[in-house]
Amino acid sequence: MSVLIFVELDNGNIKKTSLEAIAYGASVASQTGSTATVLAIGQADNSELEKAGHYGASKVLHASDEHLAHENALAYSDVLFQAATKEGSKIIILSKSGLGDAVAARAAARLKAGVVSGVTELPQIDGAFKVTRSIYTGKAFATTEIKSDVKVLVIRKNAIEVDEAAISGSAAIVETFASSRRDSDYQAQVTNVEKASSELSLTEADIIVSGGRGMKGADHWQPLLDLASALGAATGCSKPVSDLDWRPHHEHIGQTGIKVAPNLYIACGISGAIQHLAGVNGSKCIVVINKDPEAPFFKAADYGIVGDVFEILPKLTEAAKALR
Repeated sequence: MSVLIFVELDNGNIKKTSLEAIAYGASVASQTGSTATVLAIGQADNSELEKAGHYGASKVLHASDEHLAHENALAYSDVLFQAATKEGSKIIILSKSGLGDAVAARAAARLKAGVVSGVTELPQIDGAFKVTRSIYTGKAFATTEIKSDVKVLVIRKNAIEVDEAAISGSAAIVETFASSRRDSDYQAQVTNVEKASSELSLTEADIIVSGGRGMKGADHWQPLLDLASALGAATGCSKPVSDLDWRPHHEHIGQTGIKVAPNLYIACGISGAIQHLAGVNGSKCIVVINKDPEAPFFKAADYGIVGDVFEILPKLTEAAKALR
């Protein structure tokens, strides 16, 4: 019996959030006296999958059938169900994402498992199995007891601290996992996938520089882009900015857009409406730059700078370049 960890791949690489899930799963396996097994679906080299061993996994099950090349929540949840059954796994772990939530819910239904999403800490297993999860868009936490035999945990980003410098351990053993195929999983077909390969993923980025209406228009975005480039950061924006077509809609961060949890979030000219705060409150450190000292965002900020973004951003860019 092993703790089973579902990982997501991006261009053949294990996503950073999935590496965190592996480390989390390995810690749970240590708590329960079991081993950590990874399930990877899609195309990837063994050399990449073996890295899971450095984060605590002993084995990787690799399902690389050509029909699984594109993300398909129905098919992926079926493969996860088959892998959990084969391994006799009672605890299944996924990282929180659009795909992770969809796969977890479907697999849990078939496994008759209790599922908890937004988990932020390692479980308490003395006498009962309890987990802490984020609720009310990150404004509060709840302790939930899972009484089912099989348990599915969907882990919020940064739920466990991963010290990259301390990563060690031997490479994981990679085994081919041949799953059976259900035609009902393929009633909808992915015909084409287009990715902005030159941009950093907002959900994976450690640093995000984001702008609001205080940037004054699409033609005034360069200072923000310069700072993001100097920091190696992804760029985001508030909903009004994407609605005005100043920035592409896939950069919209907030309750109705993408929810992010970087190590550093820099908000430039964003007032801090509740809908935007709901998308960024998982960030470890929030820095707000706004000329209005009464901007609501300052109440949620770890650091605040009151001033004109067009004067401050170039100075921050110079400082970032000097540090690099």
